[in-house]
Amino acid sequence: MTNNNQNLQIETSKRTSLNPVITSIYTADPSAHVWNDGKIYIYASHDMDPARGCDLMDRYHVFSSDDMVNWLDEGEILSSDDVTWGRPEGGFMWAPDCAYKNGTYYFYYPHPSDSNWNDSWKIGVATSKKPASGFTDQGYIPGLGGFALIDPCVLVDEDDRAYMYYGGGSTCLGGELDEDMLSLKNGMTEMEGLQDFHEAAWVFKRNDLYYLTYADNLEDNNRMRYATSENPLGPWTYRGIFLEPTGCSTTHGSVVEFKGKWYLFYHNQAISGEGNLRSVCIDYLEFNEDGTIKTVVQTKEGVLSIGPAPEVSPNLKSYQAAGGIVFGGAKIQTLESGQQVVSGLHTEDAYIIFNHVDGGEGGRASIELHYGTSERLAKVNLCVNDKDYSLLNALSTGESQEFSGRTNITVYLLPGAINTLKISGGHGEISLEKITVSPVLD
Repeated sequence: MTNNNQNLQIETSKRTSLNPVITSIYTADPSAHVWNDGKIYIYASHDMDPARGCDLMDRYHVFSSDDMVNWLDEGEILSSDDVTWGRPEGGFMWAPDCAYKNGTYYFYYPHPSDSNWNDSWKIGVATSKKPASGFTDQGYIPGLGGFALIDPCVLVDEDDRAYMYYGGGSTCLGGELDEDMLSLKNGMTEMEGLQDFHEAAWVFKRNDLYYLTYADNLEDNNRMRYATSENPLGPWTYRGIFLEPTGCSTTHGSVVEFKGKWYLFYHNQAISGEGNLRSVCIDYLEFNEDGTIKTVVQTKEGVLSIGPAPEVSPNLKSYQAAGGIVFGGAKIQTLESGQQVVSGLHTEDAYIIFNHVDGGEGGRASIELHYGTSERLAKVNLCVNDKDYSLLNALSTGESQEFSGRTNITVYLLPGAINTLKISGGHGEISLEKITVSPVLD
């Protein structure tokens, strides 16, 4: 295992994906899918920072890539505020999945319907005609839910029949979805043949064989086990452990083939050192000749690129930090090179305001901060048009005047040069060189 918390530092040119692969915000429970547009997508849960147990998990994000190395934050697709039937206090947006059928993307997520959260789980569904935006909640699947029943997974088989799996508290259930993808055809049955099932069911198919992977009950450090079957609903034959503990108290993963290679997506706590602030990782998944899975080797390097790096958007706009308005202990500093940057953001009540940020035609835009910090892990708080986007991570660049650091998030901007961005610190020393804004195209 390679979960060393002491040596996390920005690399200026990525030759591999690196692990963790998503570093700006905390993400967990990755469900990976390849759609007809040729891209690979990660549908992840979002550990809000600062965390309080798992109850503040919210604001699902989607990430996409063409090459397995460069990942685009597609932005937030659903929050508890969008769920009219959900727990009044919000939060508890746990491990999701997504499926595609007949021109529609179906986003499945567990969420309580009552303040008594662990007895009132439902499986909600949001739909869109796009893979990473435009989702609208459609309510929840009738007949599913109850105590500890979480972590939905949906497999659309080659014959276009769709199957849902979910479970927790040592119970794994599966059943066929109806044609509407919003209801069950014949109810759910318990999956037979699994050993030490805890949660995090994931089903995929390879060479006409179905694989069901899941987290086990190893105390404070789950492993991933799997079973196989010739039928999508079993019975299953237990095959063993294929992912040892990641250093995190939870384990949740997905398996997908992309451009001829198989990958395991999972999470660890290498950035934060906290089990409630997790980060998505990717490593290769390999099979023996008999179809059994080899033990996954966890790496810091991640996986190799399998395509060209994305081009810089011609509509990217850049705003120098020195052009912003500073408050509190933040100050404009002139370096020996003559370059002007903003420092002092680590002091209490320090922040910088960027007015008249151009949102173009409006809609999704990637906000990227270019920074320097000698801290192992600094953080900044981003507010856009008074909406709080939580804390963004800023990994070490080695020193505060080495501006190779990048942290980003995709937000919604208003049309025209009328947007206001506020960046505040107070979470470790950091200097800001500039921000860039580029549209995320549908």
